[in-house]
Amino acid sequence: MDRTPTMTTTPQDVRRVACVGAGVIGGGWVAHFLARGYDVTAWDPAPDAEPRLRRLVEAAWPALTRLGLAEGASQDRLTVTATLEEAVADAEFVQESAPEKLELKRDLLAKLDAATPAGTVIASSTSGYPMTDMQTGAATPGRLVVGHPFNPPFLIPLVEVVGGERTEADAVAWASRFYEAAGKSVITMKSEVPGFIANRLQEALWREALHMVANGEATVQEIDDSITEGPGLRWASMGPMLTFALAGGEGGMAHMLDHFGPSLKSPWTRLEAPELDKKLYDAVVAGCDEEAAGRTIADLVAERDQGVIDVLRATGRLPHRREEAK
Repeated sequence: MDRTPTMTTTPQDVRRVACVGAGVIGGGWVAHFLARGYDVTAWDPAPDAEPRLRRLVEAAWPALTRLGLAEGASQDRLTVTATLEEAVADAEFVQESAPEKLELKRDLLAKLDAATPAGTVIASSTSGYPMTDMQTGAATPGRLVVGHPFNPPFLIPLVEVVGGERTEADAVAWASRFYEAAGKSVITMKSEVPGFIANRLQEALWREALHMVANGEATVQEIDDSITEGPGLRWASMGPMLTFALAGGEGGMAHMLDHFGPSLKSPWTRLEAPELDKKLYDAVVAGCDEEAAGRTIADLVAERDQGVIDVLRATGRLPHRREEAK
């Protein structure tokens, strides 16, 4: 069995994090870790990676400041390196956020495994690939885990953590504790699930929405309003399962299932994906443009960020401030 070298740093004592890949997700991780008071080294092969990354962090900083920065948090604690090896040379945790291409992930994780100090956990931000399929080229795959975030990682608390068939349980547990220390809300999955948990739920809703647009049953605006003005308000503080349990009144979920269970056989859903032909494509794009009503992407991002902050504050789920080790 492949063994993970004993972790040399406790999750709470990590001070230096390496982020490999500095696009939207990787850059979001960089911003998050900086805001939580870590020293961050980053590497990305794109020639304009550093200025693009620093612009992303600067744009995220006002929202992070409103959320509450950890003691010592500073954009000046970011170092962008010329090579992957430099980025991970002294890393106590590594977050990989390369594009979603399986062979690229396999090759990169093998290189990271070779270059990263023994005892350092390496996590992938993959949104779909199981670690079992990505860790095949690594010499010590036992320390490779998935740490699947949601965009933008500096605002959305959730991260789903799971290992592959060759991942050691200790590495998964260590990663989960680290993310918690870094202010994340963690789901430690018991086993690999294609697409993980939240993406599976998102995908089901997305497919139903596309079917309704394709069939002329609802507009893009109506679909979005049906969530933001309806169940989305409940889901912000209570998930769909517990929300449904409340529908059963004092009888809870059991009464709800007894009363509404037969309706599950009703042909309400169309879980097979519709054909994304030009008509549907144009309808979705046009509907989004109409809903934006002249607002730019930057305007919408600012509104989204403030909305997420407001929801987190209203529901008492602001990321906790990370305390420096005594």
